[in-house]
Amino acid sequence: MLKKLMMSTALSAVMVTAAFAQSPSPPSASNPPPAAQSQGSGKVNFVTAQKPDQWLATKFKGTDVLGSDNQKIGDVSDILFDKSGKIEAFVVSVGGFLGVGAKEVALAPSSFDVVPGQNGAADKLKLSATKDELQQAQNFARYEPPRPSTTGSGPGAMGGGTRPSGSAPSTSR
Repeated sequence: MLKKLMMSTALSAVMVTAAFAQSPSPPSASNPPPAAQSQGSGKVNFVTAQKPDQWLATKFKGTDVLGSDNQKIGDVSDILFDKSGKIEAFVVSVGGFLGVGAKEVALAPSSFDVVPGQNGAADKLKLSATKDELQQAQNFARYEPPRPSTTGSGPGAMGGGTRPSGSAPSTSR
């Protein structure tokens, strides 16, 4: 349980760190911009090094996932986290061949145990589920923003279109 908590906490910290790493470098302390002066405490906390119990997302993606029988059942294809940086789920690609025909399922970080790699091999994640159970699980649906509606306007729209100004609408019976 402690291992799961440490992994979840470390991964959350890594995601927040990655967001800060993408920010532009701070201005000199003698001449901060007005926006920085008006923000809350105005203090920026830098993380200067990765600790042994922390993982980077780039290292974590692609990690093998083992089933309850210690056989590989997939790998981590993505990481789902909220806007505060908290990891919500690990997206696991299951089945298929070279990514073709694979399905994705998302599982909470608490579902996994970290299994240390042997003889210098990378760590693996283990589930208490089988490959068959994951293949029967509901597919993970990635969010797709709604498309702008284009029906009813423009010359190519069905049932719509534009008419010259001053002309009466046509009526058909």
